[in-house]
Amino acid sequence: MSGQGLFVTFEGIDGSGKSTQARRLAEALRRQGRDVLLTREPGGSPGAEEIRRLLLEGEADRWSPETEILLFTAARRDHLERVIDPALAARRIVICDRFADSTRLYQGLRSADGRALVDRLHALMIGREPDLTLLIDMDPAEGLKRALARKSGEERFESFGADLQTRMRQGFLDLAAEFPERIARIDGARSEAQVAQDILAVVSSRLR
Repeated sequence: MSGQGLFVTFEGIDGSGKSTQARRLAEALRRQGRDVLLTREPGGSPGAEEIRRLLLEGEADRWSPETEILLFTAARRDHLERVIDPALAARRIVICDRFADSTRLYQGLRSADGRALVDRLHALMIGREPDLTLLIDMDPAEGLKRALARKSGEERFESFGADLQTRMRQGFLDLAAEFPERIARIDGARSEAQVAQDILAVVSSRLR
């Protein structure tokens, strides 16, 4: 637990179903009478949502990995100041669809010193890790197929192709091994209801 509320994040490759599961978890906890804030990254605050459009729309080569790291960090700082920290101070449960782990991988793996740069900026400007991260793990090819089928207009990262998805999946598994006390792997290759049931069980154990 953080000092006041509980900060839960969802991570996974594109198309893994984490956004759906984040919504389902928020709904399940609200039915229990808990005070829940559901948010997302990049975005979650007005300023960060503006940066989201810059990051997720357009051509694959629109930004360099280094520029992306700066943009994501700026969006995250605004989101943290205006949304996440006040909610945790009010003893709410904050559920966030993606956080710094995504930046550690999507930008960190695309340049030689990317991960080190992400971590330095995170320590300097963010200084907070989630209390619990739920990693929805699934086959990269299936995830990419799902993600491209959405046609949301925010497919910039999906356009990098299957190779990046495969590297991202392994990267998330490596992060789970690096931070086993924080990251819980959830098998995403099952029905939506089964995945949701496992997630609620993990979160309920933390709340107890």
